[in-house]
Amino acid sequence: MKLQIYSNRLSQPCRAIIIFCKLHGIEFEEINVSVAQGQQFTPEYKVINPMGKLPAIVHGSYKLFERYPSDIQKRAKIHSVLDWHHSNIRQGEVGYVQNMTLKPLLGGKLDPEAAAVNEKLLSKSLAKIENFWLKGDGKFLLGNFQPSIADLSLVCEIMQLQLVPESDRNRILSPYKKILQWIEDTRNATNPYFDELHSFILELKAVLTVDSSVVVNEVTKQSHAVLSKL
Repeated sequence: MKLQIYSNRLSQPCRAIIIFCKLHGIEFEEINVSVAQGQQFTPEYKVINPMGKLPAIVHGSYKLFERYPSDIQKRAKIHSVLDWHHSNIRQGEVGYVQNMTLKPLLGGKLDPEAAAVNEKLLSKSLAKIENFWLKGDGKFLLGNFQPSIADLSLVCEIMQLQLVPESDRNRILSPYKKILQWIEDTRNATNPYFDELHSFILELKAVLTVDSSVVVNEVTKQSHAVLSKL
């Protein structure tokens, strides 16, 4: 039975999981769940994941993360990064990007004040990565010499900043030289899959930057092929 991954490539965790599977030769079927249509909240999807979150993985009792390091201490450290991720950089990045660009595509309204509040958490989290998580001899988190699922999860999170204006993205990221190099190192270590999974983000960026004054319905007519993936 093939692994099934219920995902949407707008989702940072979904991209990280799919890159991980491709990198390690894990066969899977990708099933798109439309976040624009709220399919993750439907009764049918909640049978799969009652929390209504993405991604969801279906394959009997198969454990996706069996390829964590066998060393228990290294595994525990990776878990600590992932635990930190969700209440820090993920919270700041999602709140910032959605309130800067994405909410109209998802049925909401932009909120610059909320974006500013979340930018503070995002910047604080980036400083933590730069000064703490990227310490050590290796190129990757925790001083490792190979990228882990933690590297993929955090880099995919930061890549979401491709969706905000370039001037804002540069303002936020340019102070963090180690992070910029780490992103490039992770990309190089996981290509061609990294670029493949982020091609949708770049396509969506192109749609959003064609004319920021165009209303969503008009953009949809011009770029249906991209927006239909949401």
